[in-house]
Amino acid sequence: MSLNSDDVKKIAHLARLNIEEDEVGNYAKELSNMLKLVEQINQADTEAVTPMAHPLENMVQRLRPDEVTEQVNRDKYQEVAPKHEAGLFLVPKVIGED
Repeated sequence: MSLNSDDVKKIAHLARLNIEEDEVGNYAKELSNMLKLVEQINQADTEAVTPMAHPLENMVQRLRPDEVTEQVNRDKYQEVAPKHEAGLFLVPKVIGED
C-alpha cells in the first residue's frame, strides 16, 4: 500500500500534527515503507505458533510475602495537617463546576 500527499495530510489532520508542505512527500514515502513492512510481517506463517501472554511466560516471578511492614501514623501526620476531620485530610476543591 502506498500513501500519497493527500493521505498524509488527512492523517496529520486527524493526529493534530502540523507538517510543513515540503515534508509531506518524505512522510508519504516513510509511512508507505512502514506499511510495506507490516504487509511482509502479516505474510509470515504463524499457524504453528502458540500465542503467549508474555515472552518470558515460563519464568516464575519472585514475590515478597504479603505482610504489613509499616505502621500507620495517621494521627501523627494529622497533627501538622492544615485541616482534618474524622480521620480524613481536608483539601481544597480543585475541580470547578461549569
